[in-house]
Amino acid sequence: MRIIIIDDEPLARSLLTEMLADEQGIEVLAECNDGFEGMKAIQEHQPDLIFLDIQMPKITGFELLELLDEPPQVIFTTAYDEYALKAFEVNALDYLMKPISPERLKKALEKVQVKLKAPAKNPLFEGKVPQLPEQAQRIVVKDAGNIKIIPLVDVLYLEAADDYVKINIAEKYFLKHQTMGNFEQQLPSHQFVRIHRSYIVNIQHIHKVELYEKEQYCVILRNNAKLPVSRSGYTKLKGVLGI
Repeated sequence: MRIIIIDDEPLARSLLTEMLADEQGIEVLAECNDGFEGMKAIQEHQPDLIFLDIQMPKITGFELLELLDEPPQVIFTTAYDEYALKAFEVNALDYLMKPISPERLKKALEKVQVKLKAPAKNPLFEGKVPQLPEQAQRIVVKDAGNIKIIPLVDVLYLEAADDYVKINIAEKYFLKHQTMGNFEQQLPSHQFVRIHRSYIVNIQHIHKVELYEKEQYCVILRNNAKLPVSRSGYTKLKGVLGI
């Protein structure tokens, strides 16, 4: 079993590595200090399993998993038990509280062995993506194999693009494999409004709302982008703008 450990606490990584050394058939491929390092290690080594801390600097464990096209099996490790439900919402195999006991680790590894003997696609994030407070004002995307953090204030609008969503900022756009429905639930409703089945707009970047046909409206952004507004979207938009 090929394993990568991703945790910002050196002592936690060291203790877990020592315990794994006592298990037969285990190879620790890499120890990573944050999600950026973890992303590169996963892409390079293609492990069977990752031990992943949830709350880390730069990006959270949940944000890292969102960026993986074919995620490995996941066991979360954390000191915060309030994240347990969120961990199982993304179909993690197990959730280990720090400090991890050898007995509890052994049980978690047994689950992995069973899963690997009957491999199936790991359906991470089928529902709403779990969020931590630090995620509330940013979107994390993968750009040419690298991780980019986009502040929400820079997002002009989001646009549906088949199985992806285009996140448009001033100079370019980024694609993220997620649904418009998930974004509509995650983004702050006082700032982002779904004006059309294919568009969510940041109201801070709206220049004007314009009637272009009978009972048909569009919004024009400060960069001159023009977006259609559905009837239900217009009702939502009026409510947020107070018009």
